[in-house]
Order: sequence, then structure tokens, then C-alpha cells
Amino acid sequence: MVALLEGVSFLILLLVAMPLKYLAHLPMAVRIVGMIHGMLFLAFLAALLHAATTHEWSRQRAFLALVAALVPFGTFVLDRALRREIAELQAA
Repeated sequence: MVALLEGVSFLILLLVAMPLKYLAHLPMAVRIVGMIHGMLFLAFLAALLHAATTHEWSRQRAFLALVAALVPFGTFVLDRALRREIAELQAA
């Protein structure tokens, strides 16, 4: 859930707040959305650390999950992959 919220906030920052700042000269949009995105990013990092330690993820896997948060739409791809993995484990 945190990954999805972080991903949505990242897209809002890039696709709404940044254009408002540079095209409409409303820098407050980036301040507000940026602060919300920053808090959600920190929550994502905490959730990632928890998942990586609880499920004994390799460093490579944890790193790739971190990279997903830095790429637009990355957390959506990560969420889909993790849901698929969970479904496969439950089916087995």
C-alpha cells in the first residue's frame, strides 16, 4: 500500500506540481506535494527495510526495490511483481 501511495505521489509531483511551478509560476505546489511525497518515500523505505529483513531478501532484490521507487511507475511494477509472487506461493 505504501509503495502505491508513494508512486502516485511521485507522479503527481512530476506531472502536476512541477508543471504548476514552472508553467503557472506556483512554487507552492511543489512544496506541498514534495513534502507529502517525501514523507511517503520515507514510509516506503521503512516498509522496504521491514520486508527485506522479515523475508530475508537478498541485497540485490532490496536494491532493485529501492530503484523502483526512483523511477516513475516503478513502484507499480514492483507491487505487481510482489503480488504475483505471493499468489504463486499461496497456490503452491
